[in-house]
Amino acid sequence: MEFKITVLGGDGIGPDVVAESIKVLDAVGKKYGHKFNFEKALLGGVAIEATGQALPEQTLRQCLASDAVLLGAVGDPKYDSPNAPVKPESGLLAIRQGLGLFANIRPVKMFSKLVNSTALKPEIVKDVDMVFVRELTGSVYFATPKKRFNDERGRGAVDTMQYHEDEIERILRVGFELARKRSKKLTSIDKANVLKSSQLWREIAEEVKKDYPDVTLNHVLVDAASMYLISRPSTFDVLVTENMFGDILTDEASMLAGSMGMLPSASLAGIPSDNTRCLGLYEPCHGSAPDITGLGIANPIATILSAAMMLRYSLALPKEADAIEKAVNAAIADGLVTKDIAQVGQKYLATGQMGSAVADKI
Repeated sequence: MEFKITVLGGDGIGPDVVAESIKVLDAVGKKYGHKFNFEKALLGGVAIEATGQALPEQTLRQCLASDAVLLGAVGDPKYDSPNAPVKPESGLLAIRQGLGLFANIRPVKMFSKLVNSTALKPEIVKDVDMVFVRELTGSVYFATPKKRFNDERGRGAVDTMQYHEDEIERILRVGFELARKRSKKLTSIDKANVLKSSQLWREIAEEVKKDYPDVTLNHVLVDAASMYLISRPSTFDVLVTENMFGDILTDEASMLAGSMGMLPSASLAGIPSDNTRCLGLYEPCHGSAPDITGLGIANPIATILSAAMMLRYSLALPKEADAIEKAVNAAIADGLVTKDIAQVGQKYLATGQMGSAVADKI
């Protein structure tokens, strides 16, 4: 089969880790007889430099005409000033909205060889294998009013946490569908003891649950969930949450896998399935990491595993997705690691070497 993939290298280490995913995808194409046509486009700081926009119109058009989108990272310290008129991250929010990507899927899994690579005790993290389902286009990042103002008390600002029932229902159904394929256990995270939007979230969760009698639904407040992620993470399987809570909790959960460089993600415009195709944007959970840009020590595994998710959800190639995941497992089992997941004194590979090691396993 032949596919068109838009590649957004982005900023910092983004182009380097994306290059390793392309290397692995080329190995998959050669083995299974597929052709992946990669077309580059601009997003983030590099797009601002070239066009003045974080998401150029041409980039969005190209993405919409693709089978899937593969992204490295966005973010550049030169735009960190609060007074910067355009920020790289605004391009990421805009492309999610422009492509209708409402569901962010983030698996968090501990590889047995890496149990001593985290800041937590091995017995806490050894059985971690969970999936976060984060709503991606609502809540405080998008709802209005959103503004700064001045009044008799001085400077003020407002952000609005707002959800409608259709937004809540569709993301909950993604969670229930994934839970049905795994352990049939879904944890819904909210702040229903305080927030009206969370009370509506919990109400709709109970309504949707009626369509999934085989799935056990638990409600956990977001503050408690943040504690349980550190104290007993292996008790979670599939977790579904609103946008801002998910943003925070998934970064916390990255520490359960040893490094953010191990965590892939998929942002989808539909409910994921091995048998149907839906448009998606695939990216590592880490940022542009300006402090290590150009050093050749970035971990490409998160981006490589994101490419596996792309094969599974946007290209309907589950066998090929399995091949990448097994190749990553095999490389790590052989003791092949990058600097961020290496133990003290352990030899580690450069970014390109790690990508080549995984491609060789294919």
